[in-house]
Amino acid sequence: MSASAPPNRLTTAIGTLVSYDSDLREKRRKTIFGCIIVAILFVLSGWIAEAQPDVLIDKAGAFFNYIGDILHLDSGDLVFEAPGEWFWGLRRWLLSLGETLLMAYAGTFLGTFAAFALCFFATDNFCVSRLGKFCTLRFLEFARTVPDLVFALIFVIAFGLGPIPGVLAIAIHTMGALGKLFAEVVENIDPKPVEGIAAAGGSRLAQIRYGALPQVLSNFVSYALLRFEVNVRSAAVLGFVGAGGIGFTLLIAIRKFYNSDVSAILLMIIVTVMLIDYGTEKVRHRLIGREKHA
Repeated sequence: MSASAPPNRLTTAIGTLVSYDSDLREKRRKTIFGCIIVAILFVLSGWIAEAQPDVLIDKAGAFFNYIGDILHLDSGDLVFEAPGEWFWGLRRWLLSLGETLLMAYAGTFLGTFAAFALCFFATDNFCVSRLGKFCTLRFLEFARTVPDLVFALIFVIAFGLGPIPGVLAIAIHTMGALGKLFAEVVENIDPKPVEGIAAAGGSRLAQIRYGALPQVLSNFVSYALLRFEVNVRSAAVLGFVGAGGIGFTLLIAIRKFYNSDVSAILLMIIVTVMLIDYGTEKVRHRLIGREKHA
């Protein structure tokens, strides 16, 4: 028996290597085939969309020329050489930027509150009616599928120019996006605390308050903060349709060819978004880390 053991182990090892080599070749073939399909679809989509690479290459210089233009003052000097003249409208721009931040905050708050109220109706473990879940999911899909820019245009027509259309547009889009995320988090909770409260005679509200909420609250806050980052950028764009904020000021500067103003406003937006991203990222990581150690 001992004399036959080494050949058996050798045979097993050879069979394993052959099987591994076969699996590796099969995986490589699938990868190559997938890459070919992706490349064909890319070329096909470009052909259908009438994309013109030659035009893109020819006009690329115009983009860099415009970047050069917005980095120069009317006198021809670089903007960095005269920061006082570059940021001549700093006080007015800061007010517009503050309005943008308030729009993003108010829209995120309202949208998060609405998403929290609706998410439990979009889950199997809390919604008692299949029809109710279906209608809630479709409503949330509608809210997040229609671009917030379209909602802003509609509300501008209804309420006129100003921050109110922007706040409402952000709130609706936030409700649709967070409602779906919140529902997925709720559906993945541990059901035992909820079942225990239900067995003790607790109401549906008590099950949510004491069984589900402690498990999902940190994730809810994390998603809301992440959405706030997105909404700050969205609020800046909504100003292009008259929904208030720094976007409207930026649009005027672009239309009137105030090139140095464009670069100054863009720099303010970029720095603001970077600071918000950094701050909210720290808070989200702390919340997630706290949940993991709980």
